[in-house]
Amino acid sequence: MYKPHDGKNVHFVDPPHPNWRPGDKLPHKLGSDNYIGLKPEEIGSDLYPALISAVCPRPIGFVCCLNSKGQRNLSPYSYFNVMNHDPALCVLGANRSAQRGGGGMKDFEQYVRETGEFTVNMISNWFVEAANFTSGAFDAGVDEVDMTGLTPMPSVRVKPPRVKESAVQFECRVKHIYDTTNSKGVTTGAIIIAEILLLHIHEGVAGKTPHGKTIVDIDKYEPIARLGGNFYCRVKEVFELTRPNEEQMSKRQHEYHQQTGESSKHTVDPPQEGDAK
Repeated sequence: MYKPHDGKNVHFVDPPHPNWRPGDKLPHKLGSDNYIGLKPEEIGSDLYPALISAVCPRPIGFVCCLNSKGQRNLSPYSYFNVMNHDPALCVLGANRSAQRGGGGMKDFEQYVRETGEFTVNMISNWFVEAANFTSGAFDAGVDEVDMTGLTPMPSVRVKPPRVKESAVQFECRVKHIYDTTNSKGVTTGAIIIAEILLLHIHEGVAGKTPHGKTIVDIDKYEPIARLGGNFYCRVKEVFELTRPNEEQMSKRQHEYHQQTGESSKHTVDPPQEGDAK
């Protein structure tokens, strides 16, 4: 298992409960059993602040795309993540804006529907202000690359350029677009699934596992993540939790079945390197 060393930007610390054993109860820090229930179909778009402040930190997909006329768009999306590695897939959620005409579709969604290609440029600490500036509600057709002073660089397998300041870049081709419709039957956005055709990792942030697999060094990478409101965060502290090994699982399952009086017919698949539940 690859284990990073303490670096300039990231420090490695103990997990919150290093002496925890399977079956031990952990303290419920909040004390009460009182929860606030929010029904999305009743709240509608006003659910946004609660949702983005609850699901955090979130990676940011900094997306560059072209329309059929060659006009360029660059914008950040925190409804973003990778969803598979074979095939390599990423997913973006594109919300529509009531402030825009034509059904509220933003340039990104319109452009990728026209051309089916885009690049994702992961955001690091050294250019976050420029990346954030592209989130403004600019007029349709405005080139955010030129406005921010960021540097376009040619892609290899798709037409939209990459952002040179980004240390990790994906060249993507759209596979599926699913419209999202709310409880009133209004189309409010789209979920875009794309295949990653080529992954670029700058040599300055690249590393290797003990088995020789390429990884990204988080200390050199300095990734930025999204929180709620206008807040972002950096990675400053990291702790390691390995998956349970076969001996630990067998011991705990034996204890569990003794406690419950049940026998297990299930088998546990051995973990692969880098897996996490």
